[in-house]
Amino acid sequence: MRDLKRKDKLIEAAGNAYGKTLSLATLDVCSDDSVKECINGIKDRHVDVLINNAGIGLVGPIESIPIEEMKKVFETNVFGVIRMIKEVMPDMKKRKGGHIIVISSVMGLQSVVFNDVYAASKFAIEGFCESLAVQLFTFNITVSLIEPGPVRTDFELKMIEDVRQRDCPGADAETVHFFKDIYLLSAMNIFEAVGQTPDEIAKHVKKVIEASTPRFRNLTNPLYTPIVALKYADETGDLSVHAFYQMLYNLGPVLNLSVILMKFLTCGCLRNRTVSPN
Repeated sequence: MRDLKRKDKLIEAAGNAYGKTLSLATLDVCSDDSVKECINGIKDRHVDVLINNAGIGLVGPIESIPIEEMKKVFETNVFGVIRMIKEVMPDMKKRKGGHIIVISSVMGLQSVVFNDVYAASKFAIEGFCESLAVQLFTFNITVSLIEPGPVRTDFELKMIEDVRQRDCPGADAETVHFFKDIYLLSAMNIFEAVGQTPDEIAKHVKKVIEASTPRFRNLTNPLYTPIVALKYADETGDLSVHAFYQMLYNLGPVLNLSVILMKFLTCGCLRNRTVSPN
C-alpha cells in the first residue's frame, strides 16, 4: 500500500491470516526507490507470482483533460507495471519459473468513447505484455492478462457522479451534452447492470494462478465477448467504429433504455459466469 495508515479495513478482512500468510509493505509503483525497497524486503527476494493491480482511471472529453493528468495515468498503468516486472524478472529468470499477472481491461482490446487516455494506457500494457510473454516463455515464466469489464465499487460510482458535476473547460457544448447526458448516464447503468464485484475478479485471478496451463488473455465478463468479437470481425475497424457511433450519437436514448432493461433481465447465474481459464 502507498499509505499503511489506511490498512485497518484490510487487516480486519484478513482476520487471522495477517502476520501469518499475509504481510503488508509500503509500495508506490510510481517510484523506482519504493519498488526496489519493497522487493528487497521480501525474504530471499523470491517472488513466485506477481499481480500488477495498481491502476487509475480517467474519463472525459479529451479537450478538457490536461496533459499532466494523462501522464499520471500512464505513469501508474504502464510504467508502474513495467517497474514491478523489471524488479522481479531477473530472479524469476535465474530460477527458471514464475507467473506475472497484469490486471488489464476489456478496454485494452476495445476502446470506449470518452475513455481515450485510459484505454490507450491499457492498449500500451497489452502490447508490452504480448512481446514480453514471447521473450519469457523460454525461461518458463508465464504472463497472463486479466481483462475485466466494469467492476462495481462505491469508488467507481462516486467517481462517475463527481465527473458529472464537473465543468469540461475547452470542450464544445455538443460534446459535453453527449458526455454528461448520454455517456455518463449509460455508464452508471452499465456498472449496476453488468458490472462484476471485486470479489469475482479476485476469484478469477485465483483460477488463473492455479491453472495447469494459464491462458495469456482472460476476459472475466462473458457479456463483453460480443464487443471484442465485433472488432475482430472486420479487419478495417469500420464495423466497431460505426457501431459505437450509432449507439452513442444516434441511439443514445435507446442505449440507456436497453441497459436499464438489461439490469432487470440479467440473472445471477449469467452475471456470475466467467470464461474459465482452462
